[in-house]
Amino acid sequence: MATPEEMMAAVSTSMKQRTGRSIDEWVAAVQSSGIDPLDQNAVRRWLKAEHGVPQNSQWAIAFEAARAAGWVEPTVEEYIVKQYEGARAPLRATYDAIAAAALELGDDVRTEGRSTYVPFVRARQFAAVQPSTKTRVDLGLRFVEPPDSSRLQAVKNLAQATHKIELTSPAEVDEEVRSLLKVAYDQNG
Repeated sequence: MATPEEMMAAVSTSMKQRTGRSIDEWVAAVQSSGIDPLDQNAVRRWLKAEHGVPQNSQWAIAFEAARAAGWVEPTVEEYIVKQYEGARAPLRATYDAIAAAALELGDDVRTEGRSTYVPFVRARQFAAVQPSTKTRVDLGLRFVEPPDSSRLQAVKNLAQATHKIELTSPAEVDEEVRSLLKVAYDQNG
């Protein structure tokens, strides 16, 4: 699977063909629009509403406009630290237990940075961990064929997950959770 950097490069390379403007022309348009280029959500909304720009192109343009304005993308670890600071700091141990279990599944597993969750990716995303409340972490799992488990809850709003497991402590990352994580890993390779 392509890395996020390779995917961004592919989208940027074909930008003019898909939208009529190059990435540099779009960045200039954002800069002259009056929209704060550091507000990537506002930039994406503007691109869609005013120009009908497709979703992947919106993300690429907003990303590049923010970078041109001085934004530096956080590292994966910086994203994680931000998610588990303050009142959610006690949840970091649960995240760490899930991450260890996911990374043990194979050398082809990588983590990526997001502002509200951490995806675990193989050929495609198979799991995501999100601190959903001050006392709970949700482990999202993507299944092609979900296994039978009373712990799985169907979900539509957790990254690419089809199901989630609610976890409140590292001890809950038990053999059943590890087994379900392995099934998701196997189904997304």
